[in-house]
Amino acid sequence: MRDPDLNESSRINLFTMKHVFLTGVPGVGKTTLVKKVCDTLSGLSVSGFYTEEVREHGRRVGFDVVTVSGDRGRLSRVSSGSAAGGREYRVGQYVVDLQSFESLALPLFRNMQEGSGKQLFVMDEVGKMELFSQPFIRAVRQILEKSCCSVLGTIPVPKGKPLALVEELRSRADVKIFMVTKENRDVIFDDIVSAVRECLK
Repeated sequence: MRDPDLNESSRINLFTMKHVFLTGVPGVGKTTLVKKVCDTLSGLSVSGFYTEEVREHGRRVGFDVVTVSGDRGRLSRVSSGSAAGGREYRVGQYVVDLQSFESLALPLFRNMQEGSGKQLFVMDEVGKMELFSQPFIRAVRQILEKSCCSVLGTIPVPKGKPLALVEELRSRADVKIFMVTKENRDVIFDDIVSAVRECLK
């Protein structure tokens, strides 16, 4: 016998789902999956940004933020140990270049226009480095309420002190969360694509 409560819950969740976020440990393949989803949905209006590792001589020295259209800017670099005055925003060994991040990322949010059809906005990722920016936090909250777009994003797994905006995203009724692992990352792709298509209806 079917459980009517379960069916009702599933129906409501499907009806309200508007955004999709991937979570998982660093390096598990979240960004790769997001890019594959965007490639699969070619022909759709896609905007937003990815975060990419920067390596020198095989060693990770920082991260860049890269827009869907290919523009690139510095997000963080390994600290040189010599602060040049003013406040430093640090995550572990990395110093965050807030001005560079905001100058590239924030215009992407402003350019999302109502009334131009359903669009997909990529946010990879909403994590500690990005959340030093108060304008970014405000922009994320605003875009989640826009009827013209759905968000495909990534968030870190909970570790240490909770990040307020990340917990907010996890608890939203209109957000579907996929946990990406090394074991499921090759088979979860179709489910993610289906969820994003559902959001864009």
